[in-house]
Amino acid sequence: MQIPSKYLEQATEQLATLPGIGKRTALRLALNLHRRDGEEIKTFVEALVQLKTETFACIQCGNISDTETCSICANERRANDIICVVEDVRDIMAIESTETFKGRYHVLGGVISPMDGIGPQALNIDSLVERTKNLMITEVIFALSPTMEGDTTNFYLFKRIDREGLIITTLSRGVSVGSELQYADEITLGRSLQQRQVFKLNV
Repeated sequence: MQIPSKYLEQATEQLATLPGIGKRTALRLALNLHRRDGEEIKTFVEALVQLKTETFACIQCGNISDTETCSICANERRANDIICVVEDVRDIMAIESTETFKGRYHVLGGVISPMDGIGPQALNIDSLVERTKNLMITEVIFALSPTMEGDTTNFYLFKRIDREGLIITTLSRGVSVGSELQYADEITLGRSLQQRQVFKLNV
């Protein structure tokens, strides 16, 4: 593909680094941006810069936030005794859209995947272990995608946090095996959360 401008080529190459964006789509996006006026481009760029410089990982749960503590953790009306463990912030958004869960969250930042070189030490697990030592926590929900990696992570977490008095549950299998949680429809996800089951370690 012959691109007539080195600056257009640079923009195309950068856009193509985004997930799911191929070279042709990146070129189409770059040309679209080129046609916009200067103020639109300035606003676009400022939004991206602020996304990087003005957002934080919540110090309690790991959710993306404009302040040190996210709006969910800062909400005193949320239940303090239940923690829902998710892979990333997109899963929080998916669960919140169901309006069925009123507890707290914990973002792992991924799942254990030896084939991808992701071990337990690369995830936000130690802080979860510390949170669950608090006897106020009565239930932990494993809301990870029903994939091999998700199940492996569930087993590992169970071994790390299991203690007397702590109920550990997992989503019912309304969410299709092998699918990612963030792509489940709201009704299915909501029912899977409401009909969660006690997690059993099968070894």
